[in-house]
Amino acid sequence: MASLALPGLAALSLVAPTVVKAENPPEKSTIAVKYGTYSDSQPGLDRVTVKAPLIYLQVPVAGEWSVEGSWVGDSVSGASPRSWTDKSTASKMQDYRKAADVKVTRYFSRAAVSASLAYSDEHDYTSRALGIDGRWSTEDNNRTWTLGYGRSLDKIDTTYRGSNTAVDQHKRTYEVMAGVTQVLTPTDIAQFNLTRSVGKGYFDDPYKGYNDKRPTQRNNWIALARWNHHVESFDASIKSSYRYYTDTFGVKSHTVGVEWVQPKGQWTFTPGIRYYTQSAASFYVDPIVNADGTYPFLSNLLKMAAITGDKSVDQRLSAFGAATLSMKVSYALRPETVVDVKYERYRQTSGMRLGGAGSPGLAPFDATFFQVGLTHRF
Repeated sequence: MASLALPGLAALSLVAPTVVKAENPPEKSTIAVKYGTYSDSQPGLDRVTVKAPLIYLQVPVAGEWSVEGSWVGDSVSGASPRSWTDKSTASKMQDYRKAADVKVTRYFSRAAVSASLAYSDEHDYTSRALGIDGRWSTEDNNRTWTLGYGRSLDKIDTTYRGSNTAVDQHKRTYEVMAGVTQVLTPTDIAQFNLTRSVGKGYFDDPYKGYNDKRPTQRNNWIALARWNHHVESFDASIKSSYRYYTDTFGVKSHTVGVEWVQPKGQWTFTPGIRYYTQSAASFYVDPIVNADGTYPFLSNLLKMAAITGDKSVDQRLSAFGAATLSMKVSYALRPETVVDVKYERYRQTSGMRLGGAGSPGLAPFDATFFQVGLTHRF
């Protein structure tokens, strides 16, 4: 699962099984069908709504191979991202994105090698990606090493005829990931992954006009640590993770997550909590805000016009903190067939940033995610 961070494997991570197991080919085929909805809002504005059906399929081949793939279709509607959180700059939008992944794995006695391809398309953005990764275990199967490489090529071609229109623009991203998974005790397993990403090309948001001009290169480091512990007295498991991210835009972030997995007969309950905090990009520009909380349009326009280098009003590049509460409930209709429901509630404010207040002048941001699914092995 560590390799799913690489380009070309993101869609598979949404529906692929997450059970830690030895490098053995699957004995049965797996099909999963899920339907998810997402919506977010800020005070006075319901922004984006997404409806997404997903399909995942994995099939063993000849006892030494497996083929898996997924497809997702996102119907997106609502309001496009605003400059800071000023309502006047929001515009209505509607889009449909379709994406698919396919992955082929060859299994050996204590190793496996996988290759993958991915494609995603919407009206103004097309992405193609490939990935390859290898995993090999020690003789006692207590330690597994992982090494992966991914590459993506994105094309941006907006239909918006504004001052910063992107026509036939491109972005390339290369990633290398190395990781190790270690069994510590009969009830503990840990994992550490390190990813290096190098991106070159077009990173601007063309829908923000002259208010958005970003560097043409974005490189980052990602360190991810996971620890799973089985609590024998409750017959439950704790799944915890920590992720550190830093890039050449100046953004640094920390993510901490904990889940409690509690089986109860045919039921499994998984409550979780996740906290996220980030610093602002070096070229993010704080808005001028009046005492009554309004944005003086002319003052902010003149402020942005006076900046000749890199600049952005994209609140996703600001300094903020966020918390997510989640609950997943699964029910085994029979050993090979499981239905599940997952709900997440996300809250983001500048005041939740770790170590002090975040960027000023930003309204709170809320999001809700809901998913229902059916998984069957045969």
